[in-house]
Amino acid sequence: MVQMANFSSFYQGWLSRQEDLLRQLEALLSPVDGFDRKRECGDIIPRVIEHYREFYREKAAAVEEDVFVSISPPWMSSFERSLLWITGFRPSILFPIMDGALAEELSPGQMQRMEEVKTESRRREREITQDMARVQETVAEQPVYSLVKRFRNSVDYSVPEMHAAIDELKAAMRAVVGNADALQGWTVAEMVEVLDPVQGVRFLAAVARFQLRARNWGVERDA
Repeated sequence: MVQMANFSSFYQGWLSRQEDLLRQLEALLSPVDGFDRKRECGDIIPRVIEHYREFYREKAAAVEEDVFVSISPPWMSSFERSLLWITGFRPSILFPIMDGALAEELSPGQMQRMEEVKTESRRREREITQDMARVQETVAEQPVYSLVKRFRNSVDYSVPEMHAAIDELKAAMRAVVGNADALQGWTVAEMVEVLDPVQGVRFLAAVARFQLRARNWGVERDA
């Protein structure tokens, strides 16, 4: 597993693999006379989903080491960080991306099922946002804030009370981050399940394109 110190390098490699997957997705969307690419589209979708699962597995290991760094991840550009919800993109951003990619291609049945996914995803998103707000509020309450005030001018950071309070805060934050990442993965998987293989490829290509453009624009801006 990748630890926090090496996560930036992992992320760079992960983005390179994402660029390669995007090229493959776009190639499948190129029209070929008399050739049905539904099977190929169906084959690549699990590979793309596994690509995202790899990211979340490695990120979980990094978060376990230092959850505070993950809130403002140094492996992202300042523009990417401005788009973050908890430690990743807000799941609800996937729905306008899908609308732009698929326009009016969804059948009435697909639209109904997608609306159910959207409602559930947004409900969970609100709950996790509230959980994060409660965790942040504890910083201004006992015992964390009082301990920070008490020891702010002290060089002795081995105080058991301080360590216990910080450990409790870390555990709460890890739980929220884990739930947020799980919701992101769940939302993508449920949306792909509603779509047929070609629609799924078009949607996943749009998601990858959005992420990579945000990355490239952010890196250029920071430079």
